[in-house]
Amino acid sequence: MADELQRWFGNRVLEDMGLTLTDAQLNQYETYYRLLVEWNEKMNLTGITERGAVYEKHFYDSLTLAVLPEATQASRMADIGAGAGFPSIPFKIAFPDKAVTIIDSLAKRIRFLQAVVDELSLTQVTLVHGRAEDIARLADHRDAYDLVTARAVARLACLNELCLPFVKQGGTFVSMKGSDHTAELEESRKSLRLLSAELQYTRELKLPLEQSERQLIVIGKRGKTPKEYPRKAGIPLKQPIV
Repeated sequence: MADELQRWFGNRVLEDMGLTLTDAQLNQYETYYRLLVEWNEKMNLTGITERGAVYEKHFYDSLTLAVLPEATQASRMADIGAGAGFPSIPFKIAFPDKAVTIIDSLAKRIRFLQAVVDELSLTQVTLVHGRAEDIARLADHRDAYDLVTARAVARLACLNELCLPFVKQGGTFVSMKGSDHTAELEESRKSLRLLSAELQYTRELKLPLEQSERQLIVIGKRGKTPKEYPRKAGIPLKQPIV
């Protein structure tokens, strides 16, 4: 049975996002938390390990995607540079029917995520070890996803080149940011144009207890990715399109 923190989390998600989480789903979040803390002792997954903080700053924060119809209506999702699985794993728990692909460049993080997927008995989850620049060149992933996400990975001009090649025409890229990123939006104009995309809108939120600001930057894909993008691995980070 869900304890006090889980009940708070479930009720808050229902109130803020309109999602009802079952006891089974709440128990999946608790198992995820346990695995995160256990594995974090062996490898650096997160600097946040206190239970309440993980629920708010990782789980709740990941579920803010649910305020976006583009996210809730997507059937196929890719999470680029997911690290310990945020936002894709918390979102998958809440939306178990979605097909989720998680791409990360570190094999040890992929091993952790595989343990989470197995322990939580998650289905339709594909884990891919590799650089986004390389995986985006593969036919199974290029211009293929309804929804692509990235949470606190890099500046937007760089993220656009790493993530937009995965988005299908008519699909959506959501960059999850911490605070006001007006400057990032301005410097990303050229990359959006070159990558056949456009800014749709931004959605501002606050975490319920800490009250720290969050921004969801919603970008629409207008056409297929030009053949020259993404550039070779490492170049988008070193030389972003600005």
